[in-house]
Amino acid sequence: METKPNNAKISKQPARPFIRLYRMNNAQLGFFIALAVILVVFQFTWIRAARRSPDGNRPRPIDFGVALVTCFLDTLGIGSFAPTTALFKLFHMVPDELIPATLNVGLAWPAIAESVIFVKSVEVEPTLLASAIGSAAIGAWFGAGVVRRLPRRAIQLAIGIALLIAASIFVAVSLGALPGGGTAMGLEGWRFAVAVGANFIFGALMTVGIGLFAPCMITLALLGMHPIAAFPIMMGACALVQMVGGIRFLARGKIVFGTALGMAAGGLIGVFVAAFIVKVLPLEALRWLVVVVVAYAAFAMLNSARHSARQESAVL
Repeated sequence: METKPNNAKISKQPARPFIRLYRMNNAQLGFFIALAVILVVFQFTWIRAARRSPDGNRPRPIDFGVALVTCFLDTLGIGSFAPTTALFKLFHMVPDELIPATLNVGLAWPAIAESVIFVKSVEVEPTLLASAIGSAAIGAWFGAGVVRRLPRRAIQLAIGIALLIAASIFVAVSLGALPGGGTAMGLEGWRFAVAVGANFIFGALMTVGIGLFAPCMITLALLGMHPIAAFPIMMGACALVQMVGGIRFLARGKIVFGTALGMAAGGLIGVFVAAFIVKVLPLEALRWLVVVVVAYAAFAMLNSARHSARQESAVL
């Protein structure tokens, strides 16, 4: 998941009681049913794959700590995908070629928690909500199928470019250069088609480490939607995308299971602390710090890709 503009306002309180089924529209109810079904498949696939894993499935304190911090910041509005990827690279936590899979699987549970807390907070036109979230999940299915077969150097290049894009978006957010959006809570005609098609692409790109939040928010704002209207679409899409992509990654088994498990636990704590205890925090200085860290990691990843190319040339 990626950065959310600081000027967007959304209630940090879940509906009371936690989810009032009788007040949900059909799209919201359908989302939570789909979330529950896919969650069962995702967790079953994770457990089965972990039992076959040779890495011992033991999380380290750093796995727990990194996810706690990045998911805490994500819930408050900075984003988690780019900072987590950057920290993976800086601390050599995960082999480069295993970052997309470990990232999507490890941060899936925190994304689920955010979607349960926030999807009900904003009323969006039901057809758009269902279609945009569904298209992102379908995109993730195809995207994960491609990414899990990519060679190490291709993944390094993709992640390096993704981090540069993320750093640029962080700068734009901090400078207030992103579009402000309109007042619509739904879309029709060609605008509806563009939003749904764009989310398909964003869902596919999430499987390589490009967060969905920022590009989705920008696209919807350009189409005339209110910035707040993007939140349930982004939250719901990220939860389903990471589980759907995670199922395909887990089926191949190329993932650091111990790190993913530690991230899931730490990330959940980070989400709940941010949503229910801290709620508000000055983010400008933190966002600029993230820009520096992400940009440095981007160049480090691209440099690794260059070294991989040299090694391949030497072998040939």
